[in-house]
Amino acid sequence: MELDKIKRVYLIGIGGIGMSGLARYFHKRGAIVCGYDRTETPLTDSLMNEGIAIVFKDDSNYIPFAFQENDAETLIIYTPAIPKDSSILNYFKDGGFALKKRSEVLGIISKGMFCIAVAGTHGKTTTSSMIAHVLRHAGNDCSAFLGGIASNYNTNVLFGLNQVVVVEADEYDRSFLTLHPDLAVVTSMDADHLDIYGDASHLTESFQLFAAQLKKGGQLIHRSGLALEDGITYSVSESAAIQAKNTRVENGNFVFDYVAESVQIPNIVLGLPGLHNVENALAAIQVALLLQLPEDKIKEALAGFKGVKRRFEYIVKTDRHVYIDDYAHHPEELKACISAVKTLYPTKKLTAVFQPHLFTRTRDFADGFAEALEACDELWMLDIYPARELPIEGVNSQMILDRMNLKSKQLVSKQDVLERVKNNAPEVLLTVGAGDIDTLVEPLKNSLKNA
Repeated sequence: MELDKIKRVYLIGIGGIGMSGLARYFHKRGAIVCGYDRTETPLTDSLMNEGIAIVFKDDSNYIPFAFQENDAETLIIYTPAIPKDSSILNYFKDGGFALKKRSEVLGIISKGMFCIAVAGTHGKTTTSSMIAHVLRHAGNDCSAFLGGIASNYNTNVLFGLNQVVVVEADEYDRSFLTLHPDLAVVTSMDADHLDIYGDASHLTESFQLFAAQLKKGGQLIHRSGLALEDGITYSVSESAAIQAKNTRVENGNFVFDYVAESVQIPNIVLGLPGLHNVENALAAIQVALLLQLPEDKIKEALAGFKGVKRRFEYIVKTDRHVYIDDYAHHPEELKACISAVKTLYPTKKLTAVFQPHLFTRTRDFADGFAEALEACDELWMLDIYPARELPIEGVNSQMILDRMNLKSKQLVSKQDVLERVKNNAPEVLLTVGAGDIDTLVEPLKNSLKNA
């Protein structure tokens, strides 16, 4: 399918962060854009305010007239999370329409462009957003398709004037194998999505296949220690071609020196906390240097990078209370997030609220979750957010709590969380999870601000 011939786009699962970016992209190109999603959210509200029609009932009778005839100018984009018995999905399947996953469409868009693809089981959203911000600040007017709302721009899609595009490459359902980047960044390859891959070896194999899809003359950049051949390695702790040296916290900011064989950039101030974000910054710096961008502009960009919504996002930050919200939903992400909080606030009590995401992930990584969460001082655990899954017998949030030695831990409801924060106003509060825990953010913010 050729990009210039696409005049009508229907997105099944339009409210997803990646899908909504594509909706905005095609809408800006002048296509007729409509879609379906199960739930109305602030993101779908924003899309509708921008002129994109959305329905919230999975009924093929609600498909607009413009999409009832199959032709070469109509594109249907769907997310693999949509149930196979979806009425709208099957209407388009049965009608022989061109159905593409998000990543396949990114492949169509990026074809013929200089493509920078960022993959990883965690870290890819922050790293891709950081790369796009550094490039733009340093004078490279790239486009970008991101898996989160970049706080500097308050959007998940950037429209540039040149032929450079930054894309977040999703490993779920092996989707990233539709991309052929000029520069590929791999941030992590920890076991995840085992409901799709079966075991860690198949996940590793997919990342290796992704790395092998570089265009001729392309460059791989990856964190040191990953099972990938060749490429430029980076790390804050291991031997690597690129390292962060002299890492410290100054005035509440992480500061480090970028050290490579031919380049050294001292005293880089990072707008985000955590050693994991220092590593993300190493990758972003290397991409910018490969594109021959000025070192002083790279430093300025990193100091001014505000991060991504729900990635270590400060909701409240006063002398009395700190409230941070984060999307972490894998044990390694939790470890990194909690470590960053502890580094910044070593003398304050950390109260965490965690909502596990998926029954299969909870089953597969219960021990890892328990180990990561034990670093908190107090833990309030919500029930599992099922997302696309049906319950699994014997798998629940309590199985994580039962593996923990932490004394102050409890299974609670969302209402319990609101009452506890209202009555106790924790010094440092952290909400973490990828489900609907974000619905607590505004009421918790209001409680702490009134405390």
